[in-house]
Amino acid sequence: MQEHPIITVIIPAFNEEQSIAKVINDIPGDVVSHVIVVNNASTDRTVEEAENAGAIVLTENRKGYGWACLKGIEHSETLGTEIVVFLDGDYSDYPQEIPDIVGPIIENDMDMVIGSRVLGKREKGSLTPQQVFGNWLATRLIRLFYRAQFSDLGPFRAIKADSLRALNMSDKTYGWTVEMQIKAAKKRMKFREVPVNYKKRIGVSKVSGTVKGTILAGIKIIFAVFKYRF
Repeated sequence: MQEHPIITVIIPAFNEEQSIAKVINDIPGDVVSHVIVVNNASTDRTVEEAENAGAIVLTENRKGYGWACLKGIEHSETLGTEIVVFLDGDYSDYPQEIPDIVGPIIENDMDMVIGSRVLGKREKGSLTPQQVFGNWLATRLIRLFYRAQFSDLGPFRAIKADSLRALNMSDKTYGWTVEMQIKAAKKRMKFREVPVNYKKRIGVSKVSGTVKGTILAGIKIIFAVFKYRF
């Protein structure tokens, strides 16, 4: 891959008016070519804040993390994108670490790189106990069934556009990250984890911040581990 590939960041966003501009402003402009924010049925000023910060803003009214990602991917293909970076809009990740995420793809021809919060430094309370346990269980099931060594299902990740296309992603909600990792393992893609730092998000999580969201996400992730085995 060329030294300066076209890199597009996709940020799914649902009611992130307090944080989205901070995320966009911290993305290194000398590395990233395009920033796409996918407004996922927000009812606040997420769209205005993202536009004012200079992002390409798309709207996907079908609620679901996967729906938003798929919308962003579709548009990224019109931009000549060679590497796609996925990043949350809640400011819990450090966008400044994007060079660390894309580095192994550019320098070592990896297909996919996962930013591992488990391997990095986490602010106390940034991951709930249920998130820690869910990560632990899911990654061990993936190791058992797919012989793939992951420590985290973190949303901060990068993947070659061609490799992403080959995965034929389909999950529309909570199972997006685990689907990507399992399918990459099944296709024997080259992947690597790099440590990333993590802080408390701005606002309340739509998933781990509620009992219903936590339960639904847990069920969906575990189901996905078994679903893609066959």
